[in-house]
Amino acid sequence: MRCDDVTQDSRYAKASLRFRRPGEELPIRSYLAAPVVSRSGEVLGGLFFGHSLAAKFTATHEAIITGIAAQAAIAIDNARLFEQAAWIQTELQRSNEELRRANQDLEVFAFSASHDLQEPLRSISIAAELIQRNSGPSLQGRDATFLANILTASHRMGALLKDLLTYTGATKYEEGPAPRVDASAVLTEVLAGLRAVIEEAGATVTLGKLPRAAIHRSRLAQVFQNLIGNAIKYRGEKPPHIHIAGEEKDGWCVFSVSDNGIGVQAQYAEQIFGLFKRLHGRDEYPGSGIGLAICQRVIEQYGGRIWLDKSAPAQGATFSFAIPSRRQ
Repeated sequence: MRCDDVTQDSRYAKASLRFRRPGEELPIRSYLAAPVVSRSGEVLGGLFFGHSLAAKFTATHEAIITGIAAQAAIAIDNARLFEQAAWIQTELQRSNEELRRANQDLEVFAFSASHDLQEPLRSISIAAELIQRNSGPSLQGRDATFLANILTASHRMGALLKDLLTYTGATKYEEGPAPRVDASAVLTEVLAGLRAVIEEAGATVTLGKLPRAAIHRSRLAQVFQNLIGNAIKYRGEKPPHIHIAGEEKDGWCVFSVSDNGIGVQAQYAEQIFGLFKRLHGRDEYPGSGIGLAICQRVIEQYGGRIWLDKSAPAQGATFSFAIPSRRQ
């Protein structure tokens, strides 16, 4: 606002505005003020000018002060953003350090699981198997049931420990930058390793043209192996048919693995990627439910994502994952 003489303005006549400087005090007659307003509309403050003579401020002065107030608001907003960015960076560094320590703790636990836990479990399994071999035929009723439970539980625990070690290995980053690998060549090697399983299930695997992607060879093989293995495991009444396709688009390689298996209900699209999450009993489908969790962990390490693209019960499922086509 701009006022030529506040002493004549009813809003300020009683205020007796005065300007103080060393040794004297002058009355204010001319008055000019401009608010400093942030981008969000918050009033950060104001610029206030006064003069002891009337009609001292012109429209030109008003335009200049308005521009200065706008520039001041921008400067304050930028300072706040810089301070916020610095805080976010500090928090990110702290979170990364906590994550690093958590991963180290997980590796230590996995080492303990592979040695300290597996050794007594092996002793239990061997003892139970010896009892089964020597006295199994003579055991009756509850004794036979207890022994069978011990054998089943020890085998299941051994499988869980093995899968936990596999997941822990997937949490460790590969050394060096990710190279560009030929996904077709990697998939050919994976299929060669799964040949016996594919033939036993009577499965048919078809391939589309696959692009080159920025990922370590062993990691991509791990993802393909888990997705194809799941497609065979969760098959329906018909022989499994699996199709793997891929395309490069906007700097991303998007792969898909489709099957004609039992499918997944839409409400479980996120849950299936959880660690040790299962939708079926172990009697129906063996395993610990860690394969998709490993896939997600691997893909996210390279800045990508994996998702259930489409599925319906008894109509198969398509899992897709995207990773950068070039090193970032």
